[in-house]
Amino acid sequence: MGYNTIKQWAIDDRPREKLLLKGSNALSNAELLAILINNGTANTSALALAQQLLQAVDNHLSRLAGMSVEEIRQLGIKGLGPAKAVTIVAALELGVRTHSYQLQTQTVSSSKDAAQYLKAQLQHKTVEQFVAIYLNRANKIIRHETISTGGITGTIADPKIILRKGLECNACSLIISHNHPSGNLNPSNADKTLTEKIKQAAALVDMALLDHIIVSHEGYFSFADEGLL
Repeated sequence: MGYNTIKQWAIDDRPREKLLLKGSNALSNAELLAILINNGTANTSALALAQQLLQAVDNHLSRLAGMSVEEIRQLGIKGLGPAKAVTIVAALELGVRTHSYQLQTQTVSSSKDAAQYLKAQLQHKTVEQFVAIYLNRANKIIRHETISTGGITGTIADPKIILRKGLECNACSLIISHNHPSGNLNPSNADKTLTEKIKQAAALVDMALLDHIIVSHEGYFSFADEGLL
């Protein structure tokens, strides 16, 4: 049975030509990845490689966005070498940064606004990270700090570091956040204790803790919305 390369497909079915004719919105995730992959192997098209890659991450782009070059290579997909993996990692990181920048320029007026920004930063991470975002009087984000990075099961956040970073940028308020790579959004007792400690310490320097938001690929949990602040 003969193997047809993408160049032998109808023009409307070729990812590059389809993008030129119809725009990027008309392409599936696999077709967009196929453009990044550029070429396949002797027996597999770039689109087929893209489909295999998506299947390997259960069709979760956020999971793929959190993977390193080595992690993509460890999936064992023949035809996805280091050069292709580098291109994919770089392109997805640009997407994450673009989305984060767009959200950062907006006013944070609700937990939903903050969660959108924080999810763009954290939901694809495979290890737990604790971050703080600092806001001015107009509720604009003026600083984003990664406080600590832990293993798969947790991380440690030092209230002294969190407040020092806020004082350095003259923040009026802050929002703390961490991700749960497992997807579980329920706060632990340790999460609740730490939140109260940071809230009390921030109040001593006239800085308001607006929220503690836990994010994952499943969604987000807001301490403020749940009456835990």
